[in-house]
Amino acid sequence: MAQQLQGKNILVITSNAGVERDELLKPLEELRSQGATLVHGSIEGGTVQTFLHDTEKDRTVESDARLKDLHEADFHALVIPGGTVNADTLRTDEDARRLIKEFSLAGKVVAAICHGPWALIDAGVAEGKTLTSYPSLKIDLANAGAEWVDKEVQKCGAKDWTLITSRKPDDIPAFNRAIGEALGA
Repeated sequence: MAQQLQGKNILVITSNAGVERDELLKPLEELRSQGATLVHGSIEGGTVQTFLHDTEKDRTVESDARLKDLHEADFHALVIPGGTVNADTLRTDEDARRLIKEFSLAGKVVAAICHGPWALIDAGVAEGKTLTSYPSLKIDLANAGAEWVDKEVQKCGAKDWTLITSRKPDDIPAFNRAIGEALGA
């Protein structure tokens, strides 16, 4: 199982202003441990601020690339971590929306956790889907035409594993498992 994702390239996208630390770093660590190659793309490239519990500044990390320089064709999956600042910034960024839409149209795995599904709304890919998220997004997702469910992980899409969503940091193990299963199948 350690190399179950060998040969799989996964893009994780964030803003530079802030992302929930564990929702960024734990998927990076777990999916790498399964053999995947991960690229962390941020809006501006360079330094990204992480937060704990959405309010406490934590360490900074370096992203690998700018979103505008990245293309869906180079990856097998897209991961969108949460944190209100991250999700709210990504949903207004043209390149983030472009990437989300490209991955969705290509039928590739798109995984979003916590507030990350906000970006799915603005990319125009939430309508008609069954999703989960941090509970405060329930009305936003419903208004965008999605069905909201309260589950640790929800899989939805034209191909069973196309869209994976989770609610909160406590769900990260299930979130990571679902991504690994989707790509390892």
